[in-house]
Amino acid sequence: MLTVRDDTFIAAPPEDVFAFLDQPERQPEFTPSLTESTLLERLDNGGSRVRYTYRLLGLQRSGEVRATDYAPPERIIWNLSGDLHGTIRWYLEPVEGGTRFTYAATYDVPGPSFLRPLLAPILRRINERELEELLARAKRLVEAGR
Repeated sequence: MLTVRDDTFIAAPPEDVFAFLDQPERQPEFTPSLTESTLLERLDNGGSRVRYTYRLLGLQRSGEVRATDYAPPERIIWNLSGDLHGTIRWYLEPVEGGTRFTYAATYDVPGPSFLRPLLAPILRRINERELEELLARAKRLVEAGR
């Protein structure tokens, strides 16, 4: 399993940050390597089931994410299935002047088992860079009122 986690301050209330993040069609705007995000359905818990397409090491990966824990404006926890398996967690905490947005992802390293020990450090570095960019984009877009 590989885990990455980071956070950023966004100068907007949690309700506004949550409303922005909770639009599947907008997620490629702030998520590097995510090329498609299509709402399949709204779930009984209020969250979404979303089809995704993602580029990883030059390969296209696809599957679904399902909001298994949906608590506006505090958090969304996604179950990731398809070519990638794991959990994505978004936490929004009110802080003075805005929101602390934390993004954490835990997933299985894809590929043949004999390659996973070699791939894990490479994928960790890629994911850490992409997470840094994701947080910067989300901050920029929300603060710009998009």
